[in-house]
Amino acid sequence: MLSFSYTETLLVHSSPLSFYIMNHTEKGSKIYLFSIVLVAVLGGLLFGYDTAVISGAEKGLQAFFLRATDFVYTDGMHGITSSSALIGCIIGSAISGLLASKYGRKKTLFIAGVLFFLSALGSYYPEFLLFDYGKPSFSLLIAFNFYRILGGIGVGLASAICPMYIAEVAPSNIRGTLVSWNQFAIIFGQLVVYFVNFLILGSHINPVIKAIEGINQVINPEVSGWATETGWRLMFVSEAWPAGLFTILVMFIPETPRYLALCKRDEKALQVLSHINGTAKAKSILADIKATAEEKTEKLFTYGWFIIFIGIMLSVFQQAVGINAVLYFAPRIFESMGMDSPMMQTVFMGIVNLLFTLFAVFTVEKLGRKPLLICGSIGMALGAFGVTLCNAVPDMPPFLSVCSIMVYSASFMFSWGPICWVLIAEIFPNTIRGAAVAIAVAFQWIFNFIVSSTFLPLYNISAGDMGEKFGHMFVYGLYGIICVIAALFVWKLVPETKGKTLEDMTNFWKKHR
Repeated sequence: MLSFSYTETLLVHSSPLSFYIMNHTEKGSKIYLFSIVLVAVLGGLLFGYDTAVISGAEKGLQAFFLRATDFVYTDGMHGITSSSALIGCIIGSAISGLLASKYGRKKTLFIAGVLFFLSALGSYYPEFLLFDYGKPSFSLLIAFNFYRILGGIGVGLASAICPMYIAEVAPSNIRGTLVSWNQFAIIFGQLVVYFVNFLILGSHINPVIKAIEGINQVINPEVSGWATETGWRLMFVSEAWPAGLFTILVMFIPETPRYLALCKRDEKALQVLSHINGTAKAKSILADIKATAEEKTEKLFTYGWFIIFIGIMLSVFQQAVGINAVLYFAPRIFESMGMDSPMMQTVFMGIVNLLFTLFAVFTVEKLGRKPLLICGSIGMALGAFGVTLCNAVPDMPPFLSVCSIMVYSASFMFSWGPICWVLIAEIFPNTIRGAAVAIAVAFQWIFNFIVSSTFLPLYNISAGDMGEKFGHMFVYGLYGIICVIAALFVWKLVPETKGKTLEDMTNFWKKHR
């Protein structure tokens, strides 16, 4: 990353700074490593920010489009609109491997940052150049969804490339911890946006929406006018600040040494590895990389179909357990449980999520990946079944439902949240990692969209005397069953990657193909 002109070299070698630079090149610099990882982690923060901003904005957004006169804005439309960014996530993750292989990890992250920034501005002002401000219509709905999809493409790219970037620069003994920090950043980004949404709403009132004769209507729209007209816009545009910062910082980080080695740029790869690990160890690592990177790419199924199946199913289970339905609709869920301050409960849930993500960060290298995934799956199942039971038994205190949701969410945060990303970044051989990660993450976003877009219609199902509680029981009971299946899948089929280098995993799959 550092390059010196002849004059600069003379200056460095004639000053005390020369000792500092040479010493850190010989021994490696953790400050250098952490600084470049921090930039990639900021991409994770934007991932969390962009996906969770909808939780505070969706009710105001729904009330805004309910005022449209040229179409009826249904629950199904709102479910798709609330989840439309996920369509972009599918696209972004699907093309991430192609972009990462052709242009590199660094340039792909830069593209993601630009998309985040444009999406924040466009979601704030979807009328730009084409429509009258503040007049909802079906065409404006399409424009809004376009900007959300644009941001989703950025999320899809970041979700695949950020953990890949970290895994490819990190030493094997702390790789799991550093990749887990990416998940911490995702949850921190969600907590930040929960808090930002809470502050933006302030003393204003979110719309109350009820179905009257089968048609959704805003109750007392004059009371929630500010949230309907302005609040949701400010929530979306607040993302422009961290997105702009990320885009600028990405320009100052190096390309990953493994990508450089695959491109036959060994000298540059050795330079980056030396700054991170020290010169002697860097040469050994580069030799290992080159031994497993005879070609820039290999066919996807060179190592068999089973490794691709494992990656896909890790992604499928991470979403099929239902967590993002809870994160995206948290205020609405807490309101349905009878809580007086659903936005405050959402912020509290974000804090709990953050603390349990930290637990994963500090234990993943000690306990391993599989134990955390299995324990988290069991905890999520208990929480989901707890919510089901609270809805099945009449007159249960709302506090018990809230506690069950917290157990469910917290269990995800120390298991499937961070560990799935760690495993996806680790298990694939160097020569197929770009394509394999892209496929796995694409499946993740496909199932995220399926779960998120179907949650609201399923959650609002009414049946007999139970009314909407039947829908609440059904959806959480389903998530609980999937959590149990996920635990069995990890126990029986997923390999442990703790303490193994990326090159070790290449050799592992060569033996098991």
